[in-house]
Amino acid sequence: MDLRERKEFEARVPEIAAAVEKKPVGWINPRLVSMKELPKDLAVTVEDIDDAEARLERFAPYIMKQFPETEKDGGLIESPFVEIPKMKELLKERHGCELAGRLYLKEDSQLVIAGSIKARGGIYEILKYAETLAIENGLLKTTDDYSILASQEFVDFFGRYTIQVGSTGNLGLSIGIISAKLGFKVIVHMSHDARQWKKDLLRSKGVTVKEYESDYGEAVKQGRKESDSDPTSYFVDDENSRDLFMGYSVAPRRLKKQLEAAGVFVDQDHPLFVYLPCGIGGAPGGIAYGLKTVFGDNVHCFFTEPVDSCCMLLGMATGLHDQVCVQDFGISGKTHADGLAVGRPSAFVVKFMEPMLSGIFTTGDAVLYDYMRDLMEAEGVFIEPSSCAAFAFAEVPERLGDYIKSQGLEEKQENITHIAWATGGRLVPEDVKEEYVHTHLA
Repeated sequence: MDLRERKEFEARVPEIAAAVEKKPVGWINPRLVSMKELPKDLAVTVEDIDDAEARLERFAPYIMKQFPETEKDGGLIESPFVEIPKMKELLKERHGCELAGRLYLKEDSQLVIAGSIKARGGIYEILKYAETLAIENGLLKTTDDYSILASQEFVDFFGRYTIQVGSTGNLGLSIGIISAKLGFKVIVHMSHDARQWKKDLLRSKGVTVKEYESDYGEAVKQGRKESDSDPTSYFVDDENSRDLFMGYSVAPRRLKKQLEAAGVFVDQDHPLFVYLPCGIGGAPGGIAYGLKTVFGDNVHCFFTEPVDSCCMLLGMATGLHDQVCVQDFGISGKTHADGLAVGRPSAFVVKFMEPMLSGIFTTGDAVLYDYMRDLMEAEGVFIEPSSCAAFAFAEVPERLGDYIKSQGLEEKQENITHIAWATGGRLVPEDVKEEYVHTHLA
């Protein structure tokens, strides 16, 4: 992108100009349409979610056997859903955000096995690949008790194959942990943004970690190149993976049950607003699509990003999708929100979600640590700084108000259920938590 084109976008889209100046923004998607107006030939369908849900249920006996901590959920990997009224008050007191309605936290930060939202998509994709290999080689039928996959026979079989992935951290953890448990050889290619403790944890599981001084994009590029040269290697493509997307898309069906158990109604008079931290887009995209299939036009989905790595905002606001990166606008792509440190959005997700996404909020790194401390003080809950991007709407509450007005929801705003979707935190070591607590940025 040349300087003239860049300046034209900045002049035409105020949110882009503000992002270039590292100011938090709230962008309302002008291409949002109702569910009935969506194209009939979507790349992903409700039937695909049905298939993913059924596969996760088939694997539940294996998961329960290998990870006993999942027994209470019958081998399903699921997280708590809790109201956080004290955090809502702190957002008003310290950040000037007077939020109408009720505020909840979806604690994917507490997901077992991998400790982050990536436990949904990452683990699902590897389970699907393992199932496919076993069935194709006559070792498994879908009617079998999948706990047999824990036997030495299957561990030895999967040991003939290699899994590779490029990651800034949490995806690598989920892929590495489940792949190694199944018996696969695993190589995780990690960018400089990845935290050292995540690399150390992976190595403790027998995973090979390759480090790169360059960014996430280079780690993915090298990982894909190495995998393509090995016929027994499978590459998890975070940029374009449909299987990752499907693993995430099942979550809203389970959330629906949690909402009902909590006495929370979602209908035309009781809207649902969900805020999803976004890196390359696979996790928030899959969850947002799943939400739309469950709640239709009564759910309003927002992606949230660091100002220094707002690739989805630029891709959607310019209409250039994956043909633009943050560096094209002089934005570094370097952020303390390591799990969101991505310079270019997923080609698949940015196009697929364009007519369904309500908007995007961005936040500065310094405020992420403030939100983290606020949540710990108010609710006694710890989540990673990256996860705290879910509260980005609090920095530009007037833009949230503009959206509510544009949707004709002003008289219903007291009935809105707001959900901040926490994405990581369970596996963070205590010394790293302490480091986070004492991190104050200018």
